[in-house]
Amino acid sequence: MNWTELLKCGVQGAYPATDALMAKLTDRELGWKPATGDNWMTTGQLLLHLTNACGTCCRGFATGDWGMPAGVEMKDLPPEEMLPPAEKLPAVASVAEARRKLAADQALALQMIDQVGEADLQGKVAVAPWDPAHPRPLGEHFLGMIGHLNSHKSQLFYYLKLMGKPVHTGDLWGM
Repeated sequence: MNWTELLKCGVQGAYPATDALMAKLTDRELGWKPATGDNWMTTGQLLLHLTNACGTCCRGFATGDWGMPAGVEMKDLPPEEMLPPAEKLPAVASVAEARRKLAADQALALQMIDQVGEADLQGKVAVAPWDPAHPRPLGEHFLGMIGHLNSHKSQLFYYLKLMGKPVHTGDLWGM
């Protein structure tokens, strides 16, 4: 298997399962977050984060476009702006919005995999703005972003469990 096949397989598994979990929510639940502990995202914040956890980041690695305003470089942001506390994160306005944005991010992830191509997935090196000391091939970064999406998909799964929703392991894996 090559990088292109591996990454497309990961995308085709992660996004539909994430969308199915999102579909279990109502707009009234977007403000929910776990009652204990601190620095939890609300469900609406988590949904928005899921919609740019992979494809948007793949675009950043592939093109250098991290979606920042003109003249602002992600690498120049102070740590508290690069990784702000949960209460400062934006949220989606509706579950429907989140699902549309997730579909667009999936299309972007697949577009970036095709645009970069097998040779650059294996051989072109890039650095993450949040980890400039560890350059890696684009394929590794893209795979890491699929892992990022899957990690937050698991977070959504446990949010649903804590809300009392009827979810099971098959829901986590899109079965």
